Amino acid sequence: MNPPAIFLMGPTASGKTGLAVELVRRFPLEIISVDSALVYRGMDIGTAKPDAETLRAAPHHLIDLIDPTESYSAARFRDDALRLMAEITSLGKVPLLVGGTMLYFKALREGLSNLPQADAALREEIEQDAKVRGWPALHAELAKLDPETAARLKPTDAQRIQRALEVVRLTGEPMSKVWAGQRGESLPYRVLPLALVPPDRAVLHERIAQRFASMLQAGLVEEVKRLRESYPLEANLPSMRCVGYRQAWSYLEGEYDEAELLNRGICATRQLAKRQLTWLRGMDVVEVDCLAEDLVGQVAGLVRKFLNDKG
Repeated sequence: MNPPAIFLMGPTASGKTGLAVELVRRFPLEIISVDSALVYRGMDIGTAKPDAETLRAAPHHLIDLIDPTESYSAARFRDDALRLMAEITSLGKVPLLVGGTMLYFKALREGLSNLPQADAALREEIEQDAKVRGWPALHAELAKLDPETAARLKPTDAQRIQRALEVVRLTGEPMSKVWAGQRGESLPYRVLPLALVPPDRAVLHERIAQRFASMLQAGLVEEVKRLRESYPLEANLPSMRCVGYRQAWSYLEGEYDEAELLNRGICATRQLAKRQLTWLRGMDVVEVDCLAEDLVGQVAGLVRKFLNDKG
């Protein structure tokens, strides 16, 4: 029988990290981060990176891997995660994969082998088209060609819009259809796929507003300023397109004032949560109410039953 692994997924501000730490205290688990923003060194406040005390209590793999000038792909994540899962399993522990980058979870569970390799010439063509028309226009084009993928992407997500258009042009098929055709590459683990989902979106929205305001108070703008001084950054890098960092960058460029920064940051984070929930609706998951008073107890019960189930 395949060894066990646990996925803990959910939108931003749903309480994934706190719950994961509580689970590590109760079970022989080891955390692997599934977050495309936490891989960046120096990006701590805007990514809600676990603090030193939390990391001492529950170490996380796959955080602080690369500089903000670099990029990290779903394919690299899959390779890294599979290696770590094997190492954790060999130590007699269970991998607990925690995060909100749903593309990474999907890549891990279903594989990436059927997606075509990057085509430098085609990418350059798409890049030049974006310079003329703008990424939102290309997102609108993608929505006609592949509405399912477009619904999961923000209109300014250049890296993923480019890749989705590239796949359509190379294969003649929407990326969502190519993804759907590769379910044969199964993950060699028995997975408990937990999804933290709020029954009341308004409560999640309020959490998001409070969290982004706290990030600003904690020095998000100063963090971005330091990053700009420490690295040769550009606004179109994947790191600086992360929610919160894009808005702080624009603020530092004088595009709007602090009140507008707060509004835009909250709005962008809510849009991110909406896209994450859209992903989750299309995935095979066990939904858990992330607002439940006994959340830890509920999830601990599910984990205990899963780990005790040998069949």
